[in-house]
Amino acid sequence: MRPKQREDKVYRSRRHKVIAGVCGGIAERMGWSPNLVRLLFVLSCILPGPQFIIYLLMWIFIRKAPVTGSPTAPYYQ
Repeated sequence: MRPKQREDKVYRSRRHKVIAGVCGGIAERMGWSPNLVRLLFVLSCILPGPQFIIYLLMWIFIRKAPVTGSPTAPYYQ
């Protein structure tokens, strides 16, 4: 008997997005505050590196979260 597998996918958030939902999706996956992930991203931009390129690649390759609920639900997007 196989143990129940956990959903390990990261999706771009539909509820917690400012630009593309990448930081919001990471926050939802990790169980963190979306504002904390955004702050960490902005602080990481102080250091040299390809942060913006990685963000753009994640924007392109990570799918949006599946739609749940009905069109009349308050958070339907």
